[in-house]
Amino acid sequence: MKQNSVHVHIPSCFLSEHRGFCGTIKERIGDFVVIELDSNGDPVNGDAPGLPRDTGAPRRCEDPEEVQQSADWRSDPAPSSLDLSVVLGQSVSEQLEQFVVNLRDEELEQKELSLGSFSDKYQRANVHRAVRHRFPFLMTVTIQPEIRVREDPDYKALSQLVSEAEAEDFFRFIDAKVQDSSYSFHADASKEHRTAVHHFLNRRFGKLVETKSLGESDQTFICARLRERGRARKRSLDERRDEEVYTGECVSLRRSRSSSALASLLLLSAFTLQKQNLETLEAVSHMAATLGVLPSDFTYAGIKDKRAVTFQSMVVKKVSPQRLREKRGELERRGMFLSHVRSVSQPLRLGRLRGNHFDLVVRNLRPHGGSATGTLSGLAPLVDEAVENVKVPLFFGPAAVPSAVGTMLQLSSVFLQTQGFVNYYGPQRFGTTQSVQSDRVGLALLQNDMVGALRLFFSPEEGDDAASEAKRHFLLTGNAKETLALMPLSKVRERLMLRALNRFGSGPDGCTQAWLSLPHSSRVFYPHAYCSRVWNEAASQRLFCLGPRAREGDLVWTQRGDGGPEGSRPAEVHVVTRQEEEDGVYTLRHVRPSCSSSCRSSLAEAEPLFQVLLPMAGNTVKYPTNIMAAWYQERLARDGLQNCHFRVTCLKLNLPGCYRPLLANMCNLSYRLQSGEVAAEGRGGTSVERGGPTLVLNFDLDSSCYATVGLREMMKCDL
Repeated sequence: MKQNSVHVHIPSCFLSEHRGFCGTIKERIGDFVVIELDSNGDPVNGDAPGLPRDTGAPRRCEDPEEVQQSADWRSDPAPSSLDLSVVLGQSVSEQLEQFVVNLRDEELEQKELSLGSFSDKYQRANVHRAVRHRFPFLMTVTIQPEIRVREDPDYKALSQLVSEAEAEDFFRFIDAKVQDSSYSFHADASKEHRTAVHHFLNRRFGKLVETKSLGESDQTFICARLRERGRARKRSLDERRDEEVYTGECVSLRRSRSSSALASLLLLSAFTLQKQNLETLEAVSHMAATLGVLPSDFTYAGIKDKRAVTFQSMVVKKVSPQRLREKRGELERRGMFLSHVRSVSQPLRLGRLRGNHFDLVVRNLRPHGGSATGTLSGLAPLVDEAVENVKVPLFFGPAAVPSAVGTMLQLSSVFLQTQGFVNYYGPQRFGTTQSVQSDRVGLALLQNDMVGALRLFFSPEEGDDAASEAKRHFLLTGNAKETLALMPLSKVRERLMLRALNRFGSGPDGCTQAWLSLPHSSRVFYPHAYCSRVWNEAASQRLFCLGPRAREGDLVWTQRGDGGPEGSRPAEVHVVTRQEEEDGVYTLRHVRPSCSSSCRSSLAEAEPLFQVLLPMAGNTVKYPTNIMAAWYQERLARDGLQNCHFRVTCLKLNLPGCYRPLLANMCNLSYRLQSGEVAAEGRGGTSVERGGPTLVLNFDLDSSCYATVGLREMMKCDL
C-alpha cells in the first residue's frame, strides 16, 4: 500500500505496487460514455424487460384521458363552460351567490360552502375554472370528490394594499395565464407603499409573475408581467396546513394520505435522457423551460458527468408521454435525446440505481518518466498488470481476459484480500475547476452561515470569462440585478440565486431565500460534498493506521439496504469483535454479487456480502468503535462541527449519513490496447480515431463509485 501527496480532497492511497502508465482521458466527448444501470442491473438505454418499447413513431391515442392531458392548457374555454348555472346547476349557483353576499358578514359562522361531489376530474377542473372566473376572490379546494369554496386569504391581503377592483382584476389576470400579458395597477406616488405591494406580490406570486415600477414621479405605477415559464398558482402553506396542491386542476390532498395513493393521482412520465457536454441540472433546466414545468418536477437517480456522453433515467411530473414525444425535436437541438418514454406510477429517488456501465478511451499512452509516446509492445505488460490489479479474480473468464494475462505476477494472499481500489469520492464531487470548491460551501451551510456560503459560491475563477467577470461584479457591488444581466444563460444555479437575491435582498434572509431557490438535490449537494471530503480523509487514515485487514471495532455489512422506497430493507451493520478479527471472518474486499446475470448466482454462493465500511457523517449513522471513532470526533471538531446535528433547518436539509464500502472494484471488466485507428465499441456507441497507443476499457461500477478514481489506481497518476 502506497500513499502519495496529491489533491487535498482525494488522497492517493494506492493498494497495489504495479508501475502504471500515463494517458489522457476525455480528450473527446465520446471518449467517456456513462450508462446508468437500473435497480435490476439493466442498462437504461437498452430494451429492459417489462418496459413498453418506444419507437418514436406517431401513434393514434385511444385513451380519452391521454387526449385531454396532452391538450394545450392555455386554450380558451367555451363560454358555456364558465356559466355557473350550467356548470353547477341553478340551485347550487344561487347558493353560491348568496354565500358571496354573506361572506363580508363578520357574524357569518360558516366561512366555507360545499358545491357538491364530482367524480369526473375534468368536470372538477371545469368547476374550478368557472368559479374562479366569476369570483376571483374565492379559493376552490378539492377533497375528493367534493369541491368546497372559501375566501382566498391572498385576495384578502392584497385588497388591503390596493382597491378591491384592482385585486379582482389582478386575480383574473393571473388565472387567465395569457402568454406575454401584463397587468398595471393604478399610479401610486408613495414609494414605501409600492415597495410593500412589490414584496407581497413577489412573496405570494413570485413563481408566476414578475413586477416592475414604471413611469415617473407621481405617475409611477406597478406593472406585473406573466413569467414565460410560469406555473399554476400555488396556494400558501400557512393557510392550508392540512392540504397540498399537486396537479394543474388544483386537486388538494390530505397530507395523511399514503405516498402510493398520492403517486397514483399524479401524471408521471419516465424517459431515458442521453446528453453530452451538459450538467444534469443544466439539462433539467432546459427541459423544464421547454415543457413548461419546474426543475423540481424532475426526479432522477444520480447526477452524471458533464464532459461525457451519458444515459440516465428520469421521471417528470405533470407531463404526458405524448407531450414528451412531441418535444423531442426541440430538445435534440440542445443536445438532449429522449427515448423509452412511458407512463410510470412513482418518481425516482436519488441513489435508486444498481450502478453505471462505462465505455472509456484513454489516449496518448506512455510509461511513467518515458518518452512522449510509448510503443505498443512496451506498454502491453504495463497495461495488463495494471488492469488485472483493479479487478477481482472471481470475475476472470476466458472470454473477457486475453491469453497474455496468464503471465501475470503471482499475487500475495494479503493483496488478494485488498484487490481493487480505495473507494474515494472523485474530483467531480468537489468541482475540478472551481477556485472555491463545493465542500467549503457545504461547511459554511452546516455552520448556518448563509451569507458566507453564498459569497463562497460566487467566488470567481481565474481568467476573464463572462461568468467569472459577473461573479467579480457581484462580490464588488452586491448588485444582483446588474450581475444577472452579465451572467451567461448556461449558469443555471447562479441565475436562480441572483433572481432570488434581486427579489429578497442580500441580507441573511435574502441569502437563505437564494439557497432555497435551488432544487433540493442541488442544495444538499454542498453539505454532501463536505461530508465526502471527511470520508476521503477517513479512508486514508483507516488504511494507514489499521492496514488492509478487518480489525476489531470496524463496521461491516450484515444486510445491505436495497435503495428502494420507504418500507424496504434498511442497511444493517455489525461491529467486528476481537475474536472475529483473530479468526479472519471478515475481509476488506468489495463484493458485488449482482454484476451480471451470468455471474450473479455463482458469486453470491462463493462469498457472502461482508466488507469493511466507513460512515459518511450524519445524524443516524453508527461510527466505528476503534481508533477511528476518536478520529471522526477530532476531525469534525477541527471545523467547529463537534455539536453539529447535520440539519440545516432553514434550507430544509437533513443529512442522515450513510455507509460506504472502503474498497471498490471494477466488474465485468474488459480492455483492448490498440494503435493506429481505434474503434471503441461499447453500449454507448462507436468512436473512430487515429493516433498513438490507445486503451479501450469497458466495465461496471456500483452506484456512487467513480471511474476516474479506479483509473487513477490503474494508471498511478492524477487525471
